[in-house]
Order: sequence, then structure tokens, then C-alpha cells
Amino acid sequence: MTQQFYSVDQVAGLLGLHVKTVRAYIREGRLRATRIGKQYRIAREDLEAFSGGPVSPAAPVSAPAPVHRARHVEVSSIVQIDSIGPDEVSRLSNALMATVGGRHGSRGEGPYEDRVRVETVHDEERASLKVIVLGGPAVTADLLKIIDALASGVAEAAGAVEGAEASEGTPTHV
Repeated sequence: MTQQFYSVDQVAGLLGLHVKTVRAYIREGRLRATRIGKQYRIAREDLEAFSGGPVSPAAPVSAPAPVHRARHVEVSSIVQIDSIGPDEVSRLSNALMATVGGRHGSRGEGPYEDRVRVETVHDEERASLKVIVLGGPAVTADLLKIIDALASGVAEAAGAVEGAEASEGTPTHV
């Protein structure tokens, strides 16, 4: 009868060990192996001596079972709004978070494509606001429309306040 040999991967699978652990045992001399090229082969007798019991015949090393995942699409968007003051940032951020907080999927519930995550970063020195949106395409598109409307509304409100302040100092003629 011919001698049966196992690969390091097979021995790791049979003993329930990591491949690196088996290689370490071989290097330390705890498990006898024969080096063939760059690979080790372990004789059945040596494996039985190491494990202290009989070893089942070598089964072919099979690939792990494929993981079945549902396909999903996610969008990452960064919206930059310039010339925005701290009060406007606060109003826009609060309105945006209230909009997102009221969505069913924002709390990790519901279908994956309905989930959305929003973060805001304000740079006071540059008077700039970045809004980061992560989510499914449909919900992200809806949210981008809302951001556009809110940002336009904030800019119009700021322009109206500046115009009102400028007109307070000048007399009006009828």
C-alpha cells in the first residue's frame, strides 16, 4: 500500500487549526513533514502520531461554500455649500437631520436601499459646509433635491436679510 500524504491545508482542516499554526508546528519540529519544493507534505503516520489517534482518509480540499449575497447599489455623495454662516449651517443641518430622522430606513430598519446616512462638516474659516450622504440611489436622489431646496432657501433668506439691513439706513421715496 502506498503512503498517504496530506498538505498543510488538509492537516489544518482535519485538526481544526489555522494553516499558520500547522506551519509553526512543522518549523518547531512538533509535527514531522517532508518539504517538496516550497510546500510541506505530512505523512499519515506522522499526523496520527501528532494527533494521538487515527485520521480519516484525505478528502480533497474543497473550496468554501459560496456566499450568496443580494446585490445592492449604494451612492456616496459630498455636497459643498460655500459662503454659509454658522446660523445658516445650524438651520440647514437641523432641517436636514429632521428630514433624515423621520425616514423609516435611517434607523437601520427596512430594506437596505431605503437606508441613508448623513453627516455634516462645517469649516468656519472658509465659511463652507460639506454634507456627506450615503445610501441607496433613490433615497439619495430625494435627499439631494431636499439639500438643494434647503440650501437655496438659506441663500435667499440670507440675501433678504442683507437687503433689509441695507434698506433700513436709506429713506424710501414714494
